[in-house]
Amino acid sequence: MTETVAGLYLSPLECLVLLGAVALVVARRLPPAVRTRVTAAAGAVVLLATIVLSAVGLRWQMLPVLAGAALASLLAVSRPIRRTGRPAWRAGWWAALPASMACVGLIAMGPLAAWALPVPVFPEPSGRFAVGTRVVQWTDPRRPESFTADPHDRRTVVVQLWYPARESPAGARRARYLGRTEQEARTVSDALARQVGLPGFLVDGAPRAHTHAVFDAPVAGGGGRFPVVLFSPGSGGVRTQNTAWAEDLASHGYVVAALDHPYDSAAVVLADGRTIHTRTVSTGDRDKDDELAAAWTAVRAADLSFVLTELDRASRDGNAGPPAGRLDTGRAAVTGHSMGGAAALQAARNDRRFAAVIDLDGYPHGPASPTLRRPTLALTQAVTPATDPRYVPRLTRALERNTAPSYRLTLPGAAHLTFMDGPLYLPPVPSIVGSLGRAESPRVVSATTRAFLDSVLRPRPGDPAAVLSAHGDLHVHRPGDDR
Repeated sequence: MTETVAGLYLSPLECLVLLGAVALVVARRLPPAVRTRVTAAAGAVVLLATIVLSAVGLRWQMLPVLAGAALASLLAVSRPIRRTGRPAWRAGWWAALPASMACVGLIAMGPLAAWALPVPVFPEPSGRFAVGTRVVQWTDPRRPESFTADPHDRRTVVVQLWYPARESPAGARRARYLGRTEQEARTVSDALARQVGLPGFLVDGAPRAHTHAVFDAPVAGGGGRFPVVLFSPGSGGVRTQNTAWAEDLASHGYVVAALDHPYDSAAVVLADGRTIHTRTVSTGDRDKDDELAAAWTAVRAADLSFVLTELDRASRDGNAGPPAGRLDTGRAAVTGHSMGGAAALQAARNDRRFAAVIDLDGYPHGPASPTLRRPTLALTQAVTPATDPRYVPRLTRALERNTAPSYRLTLPGAAHLTFMDGPLYLPPVPSIVGSLGRAESPRVVSATTRAFLDSVLRPRPGDPAAVLSAHGDLHVHRPGDDR
């Protein structure tokens, strides 16, 4: 059960448990005749709701609430302590005060934890199309797998597509976040948590969530072809890490193809059930890590070009499943977050089929040649003393040498994880997810990238500078500028 009450990040059943627990605390203050009935009713509500939650999946955030409810039940049915010269009820009140405060503290921990680490609620896509999604797996017969020693192993990528779809029937099952199945979603969630040193249960809200897309929904009518946007996630990231962004673009008539990069992404579940975990580990040596990052970026860039080739083949095959036959690979952009942004820049240098590039806060790893020749948008977080001093100068040089217009937009209040789904389910700590907020973070990233894509890939292009400048500090680099 992932439906939540707005603002509370609790499901209706969890709200019942919380209200029942509060009623048990209040019952201790009621007259004896009323106290028994209230305690019995509140206890029954908590017990029944907990049984149902256990069947559908009890979240760890509810454990302190249940502990508080159990303690409150004991207090409610206990007899008051009698002391010489004092009324019985008054002696009981003071004796139970520390325990009552403990109950309140335990119960309050539940909604606080649910707010800090919630089941993510994905923003409603803002476009006119419903959204479909599909997962495909492709193997490149010409490329050996560089992460394994098997000479017969060939590079395989898993790709998730989000595309404009027809409206699905009411009650249609929405796609689960992080995976095709609950097991895959939990495998990926646990791997992501381990990667940052967290126990998996802390972020167990993410695999419980459902998105707005419907698996294998029929493609939208009209007969036209849709521009294509390829996406590479951050280091250790997964194909679903920017689902809110992908769904919003799809609702505006784009097809988004996001990649899992095996042995780089935290966990990749293949069609045969095998799970491939990351092997890209930092050494701690700056120069060595730069060399490794450049090599990994090159693999990702080749993955992106290979996927564009497969999408182009699918665009000519109307029987390959949605949205095959409706892809306009002649209007293709390559995008990425963090290391994926570096891969997008590299892929655009090497593959002229990409008409535009978006780098979401990605340090440009790898060679700076050949020169970029495509319109480019770079979104960056606010520069702080902790920012790598090489980042902005290196990115600026790449944009200044571009033979097409480039835009670098710094978003005030943004952090590195602002540019993905992190703000939807991670604690709202500015240093982690920025200070834009859960609703505003995906909206800003989507609005700015869509303005750029519309200007480059749509039939009537325009200059996106006016839209971009409204969201932050914009630097425009045009061919021939001396800046």
